[in-house]
Amino acid sequence: MSPRWQHKTLSFASARPATVAAQPLRPLDAQTMNALARLRRALAVAPQAWALAAPYFRSERRWQARGLLAAIVALNLAAVYMLVQINSWNRLFYDALQQRDAAVFWAQLVHFGWLAMTYVVIAVYRFYLTQRLQISWRRWLTQHTLGRWLAGKAFYRLELARFTDASGAMPDNPDQRIQEDLNLFTAATVGLSMGLLNAMVTLVSFVGILWGLSASVGLPLPAVLGGPREFPGFMVWMAVLYCVAGSAISFWVGRPLMRLNYRQQRLEADFRHRMVRVREHSEAIALDGGEGVEGGQLDRRLTDVLANYLTLVKKQKNLVWFTSFFGQAAVVFPFIVAAPRFFSGAIQLGELMQIASAFDRVQGSLSWIVDNYADLAAWRATTERLGGFSASLAAQADAQQLRPEPGERLQARGLDVSLPDGRPLLTQARLDAAPGDAILVAGPSGVGKSTLLRALAGIWPWARGAVTLPRDAMFIPQRPYFPDGPLRDALAYPEPAARYGDAELRRALNQARLPGLCPRLDEAGAWNAQLSGGEQQRLAIARVLLKRPAWVFADEATSALDGATEAQLYQRLRDLVQVRGGALVSVAHRDSVQPYHRTCWRMLPGITGVQVEPIAAAAAACTRAQ
Repeated sequence: MSPRWQHKTLSFASARPATVAAQPLRPLDAQTMNALARLRRALAVAPQAWALAAPYFRSERRWQARGLLAAIVALNLAAVYMLVQINSWNRLFYDALQQRDAAVFWAQLVHFGWLAMTYVVIAVYRFYLTQRLQISWRRWLTQHTLGRWLAGKAFYRLELARFTDASGAMPDNPDQRIQEDLNLFTAATVGLSMGLLNAMVTLVSFVGILWGLSASVGLPLPAVLGGPREFPGFMVWMAVLYCVAGSAISFWVGRPLMRLNYRQQRLEADFRHRMVRVREHSEAIALDGGEGVEGGQLDRRLTDVLANYLTLVKKQKNLVWFTSFFGQAAVVFPFIVAAPRFFSGAIQLGELMQIASAFDRVQGSLSWIVDNYADLAAWRATTERLGGFSASLAAQADAQQLRPEPGERLQARGLDVSLPDGRPLLTQARLDAAPGDAILVAGPSGVGKSTLLRALAGIWPWARGAVTLPRDAMFIPQRPYFPDGPLRDALAYPEPAARYGDAELRRALNQARLPGLCPRLDEAGAWNAQLSGGEQQRLAIARVLLKRPAWVFADEATSALDGATEAQLYQRLRDLVQVRGGALVSVAHRDSVQPYHRTCWRMLPGITGVQVEPIAAAAAACTRAQ
């Protein structure tokens, strides 16, 4: 090293701390930031996929799952072994052709028959066991996810939170994620992981063969790179170079596919969800003449679906252009590279074909990402959707919420109830209801009467406090739900209909003034669509009269009934709770229900409390509040 260079080096070293201190770090440019963000998202998929996959292989079915997985791995290894044997057969067979050796030719054909038959058997059972693993995994994962979705009313809280979350982070369309995404995830995870394993084993098996068949090639490198040098295993290095270049170009061309696949799944789910809404509310839409509006909404969603899909197709077209060219070029590439040795007589036809076959296997293994890039993009989008859904379920399970304690009476202490936007409805409220009480919750529409019942039931996410709820209690919601199927199942829901005899079911229907439904207990139907609003309310009350709870919480349970029917059914509810030693708590707007209650819990706008007064003294006030 020259003194001048040494001087500059020392001067630079001594000035470095001052230079670093004087110049602040420059912010990264937008392109670098985007690249880092994509890298983080790509790396984030791995733990999400592991979190989704691992529980199955640790579950009660773990031995079946591990056994199937081990069998599939063994069959993949056996398939690669057979490919190695077929590669060795190539040399003997084509050498026999070149030498016109008929005896060896026919012997090798027989040998190929045994090799091919063995490979076919392995391929068939590998396919069958792979499908068995996918089916078993999908069944377990779907049941597991359904259990988490239904546990602790998470399905209800997620639906509420989805419409109040401004960030858009809450999962949409859980039905699509459970039914479709779980199926896609299990199938793609098994398929891609086994494909990757096969590619890795094939690479390890054939790279040695290709290395042994490759000659050393001298390249005239410049002096700065060390001058001329011999490169052993030249065909291996050419395969690596070919595939690295192909993978890099595939990533660059197909990069938008991951984002477009994620968006396509969401848009398809929104389109299907809108059609389900039309089906569920078909009568109201028909009466309002809203089919034109719904048609416009569906058309807009379909336009979004197809526009994104067209963009996805265009991007896939670009990827297909490259992958098709890449695949076709790979057919002749090894012949081009090895042709000089063949024409010089250094190798025979059989060895040339063996080199081409081994190169094809090595190149195919190294090109696994290129060949599966579109599938990897779809798998990543599915995994991210399921990962977000699973995280939301976990957050709901861990979220602090009001959980009523069982007791002999209804009590609430320090009860805070808010709307999703944070506006308080109740603050530090104290409520008491003892056996024998009959309480009317009154107030103007929108003041939070139904929300109070939801909080007492423990399903409202924005409620805090201590609540004691009687054990033997039933709630009658504003819009009762009846499962499709036999009427007896709708009446006994959620208990099995076999728990009640036909006489009990008919008695409940008659008490609810639904005698016309008694002969139809075994008739299957969509009862929420077939019955009128009044019939649905009477069927909900029949359900209560069938099960005979001690405590009844009714939320506008008779709003669609005429006065005479309402009076008769309220009297029966009062008689039921008195006989059973419980109480009645009702939300209602009509004055006609006041005679069946003793106490009024009055809620007014702007007052975050409940005023408790006897019905006799507060009848007029309750009437004005309603």
